[in-house]
Amino acid sequence: MAQLRFGILGAARIAPTALITPAREVDEVTIAAVAARDSARAAAFASKHGIPKAYDSYETLIADPDIDAIYNPLPNGLHGHWTVAALKAGKHVLCEKPFAANAEEAEHVAEVARSSGLVTMEAFHYRYHAQTQRMLDIIASGELGAVQRIETLLCVPLIIKDIRWRLDLAGGTMMDIGCYTIHMLRTLAGAEPVVRSASAKLTSPGIDRLMTAEFDFADGRTGAITASMLSRRLLGVGARVIGTDGVLTSSNPLAPQYGHRLTVRSKSGTRKERVDRRPSSYLAQLRAFSGAVLRGEPCPTGVDDAIANMRVIDAVYEAAGLQRREPTPVG
Repeated sequence: MAQLRFGILGAARIAPTALITPAREVDEVTIAAVAARDSARAAAFASKHGIPKAYDSYETLIADPDIDAIYNPLPNGLHGHWTVAALKAGKHVLCEKPFAANAEEAEHVAEVARSSGLVTMEAFHYRYHAQTQRMLDIIASGELGAVQRIETLLCVPLIIKDIRWRLDLAGGTMMDIGCYTIHMLRTLAGAEPVVRSASAKLTSPGIDRLMTAEFDFADGRTGAITASMLSRRLLGVGARVIGTDGVLTSSNPLAPQYGHRLTVRSKSGTRKERVDRRPSSYLAQLRAFSGAVLRGEPCPTGVDDAIANMRVIDAVYEAAGLQRREPTPVG
């Protein structure tokens, strides 16, 4: 395979940022088709973004023999079903976060992925930016001493009329943006946390607008996350690693290409760092995905990582007294 031909499930708002624009900078990737349940919407999206084919059903796109990989940015509750459908049709899958509605569904998707031998990646794009690696390098260097605590934060304002608030589509803050805070916590710790406590504020029965949680790690470290999708703050995004000899803070661990700063306070003083913004987190992610498909390169956000992340999300909901999310019925 010399070139990876993508099909997009749904005319999603995230698709241009996460896939279409980055693909223009990756010679071995092309966007070949898009599908939407509304044929007019699919055609309009294809025309706007220069996509050759537009389909009025996801099944038709997945069955297209000229498509090698599927980008799945559908609502949360549909991720698992359509990822499995794509894998069974022989397509590699780049699936938007969260990977599935819950850990049980994630395990099923992973089983299909493993048996297929196809690349299946959860789209935690920040993980592929150079800033994330720089943070991991600072932690590993010992400059902070023994790490004691890790905190991650993501709060955004969002209008209340949005499908991301729908329980039947596996919505809520923990699923939509809170999954990032969990993933960052796990990534920076290099280990799996146990939920000590969690507290939610709701917009409607079962739907969290704010989630806070405290965690313990087996080696004695602690962690915390704060996530809000209906925040009074214009924007709050950050990560902090506290050690016996210093503190590392990131002002924007999610999308450093839009501006960021690393601050290290240690025994040797305080310094501020910036890494190269380019490539963007989305471009780096797409290069990693195509490299995994075309050359067998490593994929740090593969199915095992996805299952682990969903297990923590399920545990946070349980600790907060809320039900885990369930897949959206299809058919």
